[in-house]
Amino acid sequence: MANTAIETELKVADEVWVAAALLHRAHPEAQDFAVDEIVQQAKKEGLCKPFRRGVYVHVIQHCVANRPPNPGRYRMLFETAPGRRRLFRNGDAYHPDREGAKITPKREDLPFGFNGLISWYRDWSLAATNNASKEDPLLALRGSGKNLWADEHADDYVRRLREGWE
Repeated sequence: MANTAIETELKVADEVWVAAALLHRAHPEAQDFAVDEIVQQAKKEGLCKPFRRGVYVHVIQHCVANRPPNPGRYRMLFETAPGRRRLFRNGDAYHPDREGAKITPKREDLPFGFNGLISWYRDWSLAATNNASKEDPLLALRGSGKNLWADEHADDYVRRLREGWE
């Protein structure tokens, strides 16, 4: 009975984060998950009984960093496409009204056996952020134009472009 009381104290946003983290950890190849997959994972874990319908609205809106807060302003999830979510990580764009908002649960707020997810998340987020900058085609172009006019002075280049203009 004492365990149930602890479970009911878990915030809905923290429950959503746990569900998404467990999905990411179980399916490292997946970039994101359908909203329903996260809701079903939360139901499957059964961290709060009875299941709270607020989980759905948290996955849809309250926990989603790149949506306007209404009223929840967490930055726990990131909308990758309509109906798709993944865990938020540093470097992701977010709505300015969510600045400084909670990204992960506090370790001590997680039920027994789940606090290791915080360390897993830190490693996952760091690795994903490092890989994203390596794989991003726009970021890969950084510095590629530095020698574009190396053999021509800027004034000569402009003069050449303007030749034949009236």
